[in-house]
Amino acid sequence: MTTTGEHTPDVPTTPATGLGVELNGLNTIQASERRGRPRDLFWPWFGANVSVFGLSYGSFLLGFGISFWQATIVGIVGIVISFLFCGLIALAGKRGSAPTMVLSRAMFGVEGNRVPSVLSWLLTVGWETVLTALAVLATATVFTQLGWEGGVATKVVALIVVAALIIAGGVIGFHLIMRMQMIITIVTGVLTVLYIILVLGHIDLGAVSALPAGDVPHVIGGFVFMLTGFGLGWVNAAADYSRYLPRSARSSGVIGWTTFGSSLAPVILLVFGILLAGSSEKLSTAIAADPIGALASLLPTWFLVPFVIVAVLGLVGGAVLDIYSSGLALLSVGLRAPRYVAAGIDGVIMTAGAIYVVFFANDFLGPFQGFLITLGVPIAAWCGIFMADISLRKRDYAEADLYDRRGRYGSVRWLPIALIVIGTGIGWGLVTNASANWLTWQGYLLGPFGLGGTKGDWAYANLGVLVALVIGFLGTLLFSRGAIRRQEER
Repeated sequence: MTTTGEHTPDVPTTPATGLGVELNGLNTIQASERRGRPRDLFWPWFGANVSVFGLSYGSFLLGFGISFWQATIVGIVGIVISFLFCGLIALAGKRGSAPTMVLSRAMFGVEGNRVPSVLSWLLTVGWETVLTALAVLATATVFTQLGWEGGVATKVVALIVVAALIIAGGVIGFHLIMRMQMIITIVTGVLTVLYIILVLGHIDLGAVSALPAGDVPHVIGGFVFMLTGFGLGWVNAAADYSRYLPRSARSSGVIGWTTFGSSLAPVILLVFGILLAGSSEKLSTAIAADPIGALASLLPTWFLVPFVIVAVLGLVGGAVLDIYSSGLALLSVGLRAPRYVAAGIDGVIMTAGAIYVVFFANDFLGPFQGFLITLGVPIAAWCGIFMADISLRKRDYAEADLYDRRGRYGSVRWLPIALIVIGTGIGWGLVTNASANWLTWQGYLLGPFGLGGTKGDWAYANLGVLVALVIGFLGTLLFSRGAIRRQEER
């Protein structure tokens, strides 16, 4: 057996059951290992998105200057549509039995796919870093509210424990992750319901209903933020779990259970989060600095320890999926190492990033929004390309050719790379983030396009994400049909 992350498609690499370290890397999953039903996808996707951090998005959305009903509508629509993207890409996992960033080679070529693989790696490492840092900050804040030590020592211990859980899940792999997510789903689901019941009294419907409505650019900006904050942050990993399903699994079930499992908790949490944030301007401001800690401030003392559990478990659930997929993305970039080594490397990077956020960064929301929007533009272009390709492709992927630059998918396909470059170039010109000084260069097309420049209302819309998505989708739909037909006829 080879020891690199990329195996020949027909080499069995790990038993289908048990909690030993998963040896599957970029290889296709053997038919003997493909089992389960589409509804099994509910557990990892629900567990990864049930975090109480979802409540914070209520404050983030209202920060765009929109009303309760505007925030509720764009929030729900943004969540469901963005996770529908994940469901569509998860379908490729069933049809190809390989990780997302291997299946992407059918579009970009075996070598050309290194471009989106780098983007995927940056996005997943960034997300796991954010979630780890939030878990540490939440623990320290709750310890302080309990009158315990919440300073540096607590943060260090919390970081060690949280990072260890995440890295363990990522290193051991698929079967442990599926079991962890089932437990996390049940525990966090029950405790989150209790949290909602306990803080109901803090909702002021009068204050919420009095929130003024925002104009069209601000509404679009909120919608785009929800796309990037939810489904677009997961699309590059969407097939990593469905690849273990048998080819006979119903396609509608793969799409439906992925979309339903990932959307259910965020929709509920978002609406309640909007009600909370709209009831108190002070709370909404506090969430920007320490989202989970601010939410903990509403609780009676006796529930703070359970709250820490639900907060940390929910964040760990998301980070575990991220580190698993970031390891696969790193292998797809070109690292020649076993999958578990790649996950371990990402764990080290994740820990270093979390140290910076926890101990040195002065603000959370500004860098977070900048990260989401900046990477959201090229990922949106890639997502559009992938979804259009799925809609055009009538047959399952040719497994062996996904690993052979001389095969039907080729070495480099320049059209999709050009679409990412064009989509990103235009997209970055149509987005801004005033809270992140390192992103002031963005928005360079707002003035030339007559949208008021970086200080105008349309600067809030972050249209570049939608434009990049459309460029990727339509460009592929219009110009790749013939190439895909030739691939499938070989």
